[in-house]
This record gives sequence, C-alpha cells and structure tokens, in this order.
Amino acid sequence: MGPFDHAAPGSWDAQPGTGKKVGSVAELWRYPVKSMRGGTVSQLLITDRGSVGDRAWALRDPTNGRIASAKRFPQLLEFRATYEVEPTMTTSGRVRIEAPDGQSVYADEPGASELISSHLGRRLRLENQPRVDEKTGIDRRTVFGDVPVSEMKPDWTPETMPDYFQLKTGTFFEIGAVYLLGSGSVGHLRELQGGTALIDRRRFRPNIYIDTGPATDRFVEDEWIGGTLEVGGTVVLDQFQPTLWCVTSTLAQEELPRDRSVLRTTAQYHSGCLGVYASVQHPGLVKVGHQVVLHGPGVAQPPSRVSGRAARRRRS
Repeated sequence: MGPFDHAAPGSWDAQPGTGKKVGSVAELWRYPVKSMRGGTVSQLLITDRGSVGDRAWALRDPTNGRIASAKRFPQLLEFRATYEVEPTMTTSGRVRIEAPDGQSVYADEPGASELISSHLGRRLRLENQPRVDEKTGIDRRTVFGDVPVSEMKPDWTPETMPDYFQLKTGTFFEIGAVYLLGSGSVGHLRELQGGTALIDRRRFRPNIYIDTGPATDRFVEDEWIGGTLEVGGTVVLDQFQPTLWCVTSTLAQEELPRDRSVLRTTAQYHSGCLGVYASVQHPGLVKVGHQVVLHGPGVAQPPSRVSGRAARRRRS
C-alpha cells in the first residue's frame, strides 16, 4: 500500500466556471520534526488534521513538560528531518534526522534524544504522541525579536504575557492545520524591507507555497479571508486566519543569516502577519502544479482591521 492510498475519493462539488484563479502550487513542504528543517515533496495528503507526516515528532522538555521549538532553541534549525519510509494514514513511516555535524539517527532509535540534546545543551525527549493539551515554551524577552510585544499583541506586555504559546489540541501544530503562503506576499515584504535582507519563503515554513504571479504590490492572502480555496479540484480550504509571526522568521538557517529586520518589516507593514492558516473543509491529495481557485467573497482586509482572535495567530 502506498502513502496516499487512503486519500478521500471524489472531488469538491464546486459550480463549473465559478471562482477566480489565484495561482498554482509551486512547492509543498513537510516538516517531520517540529522546528527542524524539512523538505519539499511532490505531493501531500491533506486531512482535517493537516498534511500526513507533518510535525509528527517534537522534542519535550521533561523539566516542565513543554514542547521545545526554535523560539527558545534556534539551533533546532541546524537539524534536518526527512522521511526515509513514507507515512500513510495508518502507518507512521520512518524519520531520519541529520545533525549539524553530519551524524544521523532515526527518530525512533533510543539514542535520538541524546544526540539532539548534546547539540542543544539541554536534555530533551523526542516524542511522537502529542497530549491533548500541549504548550511550547517561549522567552518573553526574545520571542518577537527586537519588536515590542505591544506591536505584535496589543493586549500583552512583557510582564503580563504568558511564558508559553498554546498548541492546537492533540497536535504539535502551533494553531492551524495547514499554513499557506503566496509568492506575491514574500516579494511584497522584500520590497517593503528595501532589499537588504534575504527574505525567503523558507523563513516562514509554509506547507503549501503558491505561485501567485509576478505582482508584488500587496499581501495576497488578505483577499482570501472570508472565502474558500479549491486546490487541484479536490482539496478545499477555508476559515483563513492571518498568521502572526515570531522570532523564528529571523533566525539563521542554511545560507540565510539571522536578520531581525524580517520581523520588524512584517510588524511595521502588516501587524506582524504573513500568510494564513487554514482549516480543511474537504481533504484530498495536493500536487505541485495544481491550480488554486478562490471561491466566495474574498474580503480584502489587512490583519490590523480583522478583529478578535483571527488576527492573532502565530507560526513556528
């Protein structure tokens, strides 16, 4: 049985000829271990719990029970995790982790936690069974880089904000099941910054990276709020929520240097948000090259004008 044999049959029943094409799937990304680098794949099976195999593993701090992330352990981005055996709806596959010094270990091997901990200088435990209630620890002083907390979360101060972020129930995800990012938004942010920073889509860890065309004059995902996206005629995503970013977007990874101006620019021009989380209305298989079509109102509101919880989500 192949990794995608359990994809839901059929397609979403959209009205023929309706909707507006907003782009096509340029890249599909999967991150087997939370906060480690992942890689691109040619197809992803999307379920209501996210893409199969994404954030399947995470590191837990046994001293407080919280999930470790790059927010507090930026060295995690020096590791890369890939599937040597593909996961399915019924099997977990096998994850290979490459350490910064070239050593490698399988996630299910007894020595995996020790190898990772030795590089991080902190004893952590690699797990693949999330609890119902999961939290990821943060450092209040650094979680938003050098951007004041009040610019990112107006109702918080450094003294009153929690020292953790709540994760999605029963998962290692931050909030949403799937994270989407348009190429136009990355280009727009790059122009707003002035071109001195290496603003790259990898900094934002998308699941579905959409080629939205050459225009770089706006944050394209704002137009999706209130609508639904049909991907490949099968998968339907809705309930879009602007994604509030944190220090992770500024950290060094591969050839990208640490650069705090990335988050400063995002905060200055878009309330700290880039890309959107989405809920899965109809699951299915997404492939690179699939067309992405917008249905519904597509209300174009910047996050600063979206009230309540919808404007305050985060990503790691």
